[in-house]
Amino acid sequence: MVREKGWKGKESRKRLLEAAAEEFALRGFHETKISTIVKQAGLTQPSFYLYFASKEAIFDEIIHDFRSGLGELTASIRLEPRIEPEHLLQRIVQALEMVFSFLVRNPHMTRIGLFLAPQAEQIKEDLTSLLLENLRAEQEAGYFRADVEMATVAECLLGMIERLTVTHLLPGKQTPARLAKQVVDVLMYGMLPRESKAKE
Repeated sequence: MVREKGWKGKESRKRLLEAAAEEFALRGFHETKISTIVKQAGLTQPSFYLYFASKEAIFDEIIHDFRSGLGELTASIRLEPRIEPEHLLQRIVQALEMVFSFLVRNPHMTRIGLFLAPQAEQIKEDLTSLLLENLRAEQEAGYFRADVEMATVAECLLGMIERLTVTHLLPGKQTPARLAKQVVDVLMYGMLPRESKAKE
């Protein structure tokens, strides 16, 4: 019985968070009402207060979950040492695909974390810093040219992720795998035809 109550409690909490994320993403913080959240979750208003003290509390938790999840993911995708050259490009694509997959897995949370939250700009600055840490470590490992300014690369990468998430990923126009491959192709090979580069 205790186990069942615990499971039901976790499930109810999860439903409230999912419903709240959808409502906040579609209506904004001020227009969202607790009554709408609980109706969307299929629960009662008193049950809401078993898990969250206020609308602000559930909003803050959504932001915290997004922020911590994105941070943990970014730290985990740093390229490990001694990757064979023939596997390097595939590993870079794989790492970026994981970021896009995270963002599309819960699109409402992504809209809140990257665009609607008061902390959205700080979240993006933090993500840029994490990307920069990864890039500098990977540069030191010899994966990228030593003369490239990685702070610029990190800013460009964040800009590409942010914009492509809005225009292609969340509307379902491109898959995470396809977007990752396109971004890596541009960053690693540029826009010149391959034969033009060979002549340089």
